[in-house]
Amino acid sequence: MGTIRIGIAGGAGYTGGELLRILINHPQAEICWVHSNSNAGKSLSDVHADLFGDTNLKFTDTISQDIDALFLCVGHGDAKKFLDSHEISASIKIIDLSQDFRLNSNARHGSRSFVYGLPELNREAIKQAQNIANPGCFATCIQIGILPLADAGLLNSDVHINATTGSTGAGQSLSPTSHFSWRNNNLSVYKAFEHQHLNEIGQSLNQLQNNFDQALNFIPQRGDFTRGILAVMYTETELSLDEAYTLYENFFKDHPFTHISKRNIDLKQLVNTNKALIHLEKHGNKLLIISIIDNLLKGASGHAVQNMNLMFGLGETVGLRLKGVGF
Repeated sequence: MGTIRIGIAGGAGYTGGELLRILINHPQAEICWVHSNSNAGKSLSDVHADLFGDTNLKFTDTISQDIDALFLCVGHGDAKKFLDSHEISASIKIIDLSQDFRLNSNARHGSRSFVYGLPELNREAIKQAQNIANPGCFATCIQIGILPLADAGLLNSDVHINATTGSTGAGQSLSPTSHFSWRNNNLSVYKAFEHQHLNEIGQSLNQLQNNFDQALNFIPQRGDFTRGILAVMYTETELSLDEAYTLYENFFKDHPFTHISKRNIDLKQLVNTNKALIHLEKHGNKLLIISIIDNLLKGASGHAVQNMNLMFGLGETVGLRLKGVGF
């Protein structure tokens, strides 16, 4: 595969900035344009200060068809609007980071059909896809934690989930719960039992275990840190701990970014990487599953580049061997 020519719509937000950071250093990617109506004419580094010295590109309010792939880093509901208001050649592959096309019930837009882009679930379909709906951040973290059980037909009791996300999960726009003075040294619950990512999680579980009808009791929390998601889950199972580890290791053995740890895990092990880490414990008849990712990378932009690599026949890890901060 030669150079992949890329356009990015909505490049001014957190996911757009992370996508730029990855693609600027991707050996087979060339960023042709970055669309932003509000920042047209500005240098990318005027908005994303960490890119100063890395690129001379400027934002534009026009688009070109001379690209191979289009990343949509726009807000939820805006991906459809962008496609409605811009003519995009059918030959251009699209990777959408919004929630607009994730569910089977809305996975079509005109003549385009979107494949749900979780490689740990749909890697072979992603390789053949023209359009990808990138999964949500919570959905990615939680699914990675429980898909092996569903694949084995062993998800037969309610799943209890408590997951905490960093402040970047709320996006760049200010709100009462994203100001530093509110978020710092604070913790809160939101959208208990009704978070929008539950729909895509349930869809994936039914894809693997078509009789799955158990409750997903999901309590999301806002953390007082910048990036990362830690999901703590438990469900009843007759598996021993050794059997559970064997099940998980076999399920993920061919997936280069997901790793199973017999030692406890923490966010600093993988922040700034495209990894997902899983740790298991057995307490009586309950299996405890801890799953962690960086919400902006494996939860969004890194995941999107992983999908791009698969779609264009590249090695899955190309451009994504990123070093975690560690401390």
